[in-house]
Amino acid sequence: MKRRILLTAMLFISLLKASAQDSLSITLNEVKYPYPVKFFPVKTGGQTIQMAYMDVMPANPNGKTVMLFHGKNFGGYYWGGVIKALGAKGYRVVVPDQAGFGKSDKALIHYSFNLLARFNKALLDRLGIAKVTLLGHSMGGMLATRFTLMYPDVVSKLLLEDPIGLEDYRTFVPYVTIDEEYQTELKTTYESVKKYYTESYFTKWSPDYDYLVKIAAGPAKSANFPRYAKVAALTYTMIYEQPVCYEFGAIKVPVVLFIGQEDNTIIGKALLSPEEKMKHGQYKILGPATARKIPDCKLVEFDNCKHIPHIEVAGQFLDALLKNL
Repeated sequence: MKRRILLTAMLFISLLKASAQDSLSITLNEVKYPYPVKFFPVKTGGQTIQMAYMDVMPANPNGKTVMLFHGKNFGGYYWGGVIKALGAKGYRVVVPDQAGFGKSDKALIHYSFNLLARFNKALLDRLGIAKVTLLGHSMGGMLATRFTLMYPDVVSKLLLEDPIGLEDYRTFVPYVTIDEEYQTELKTTYESVKKYYTESYFTKWSPDYDYLVKIAAGPAKSANFPRYAKVAALTYTMIYEQPVCYEFGAIKVPVVLFIGQEDNTIIGKALLSPEEKMKHGQYKILGPATARKIPDCKLVEFDNCKHIPHIEVAGQFLDALLKNL
């Protein structure tokens, strides 16, 4: 009996420790990124926002730079393998955490892809970089598209990895206000994040993906989580209200579109009926359809892969990436 009580007490203590460790600040201060993080101040609406970024120099530079834009539920931390592979080939790699995401400040501002694009252009100007190959994943694909349309002379090639926004969500996802989305974001838990990631991001779950859930869910235990949730609601609205799918034909640089064939990502999916979910978010259809809209586009497809090829089929993705730079 004593042993049982002792074991129970030890288990309880370990759970308390695990809970404390899983709690993260809303700027992910506790999360170690794969390379050193720096900060760049940007201004809007009378506010100064600290924008986090990694600027990784290769051992043997080839004189070229690749810039990586993360997705909505992520930050620069999940690009480690891609940065390493690019660096080995001589590329300088710049990886910002967009304002409102990752280690960057969670500012209560009007978020727009145009504004975020300007922030990233200002960062490149500060670093003295005139030309980049731009890779955007998920929401980062929408931002990379907007950046390329705004600054075509800066982008030598646009690479899109399972970008969202290949269809106009306003035409089939019911509208919710920022306040309604905020209330939804406040309900975030480790379990809800893992359920979503399991169903939407990977064809088969692996313990290797658990760290993504811990980082995404960790701020929910922070005292400042309401601010984090409000920013999440604001950026959801940005995605919903600012489609880029009507402008693919205006892109003037070469594009490579990387698509996981099993991807079924839809912003606002929880608001849809099962029938609507089947009609939309089908990347095996959206990928080729989008490629046809872009004047100079190459489509690269990955079998047995959902939303994050650079993690789920890392070897295949890196091979394809390096061949198409």
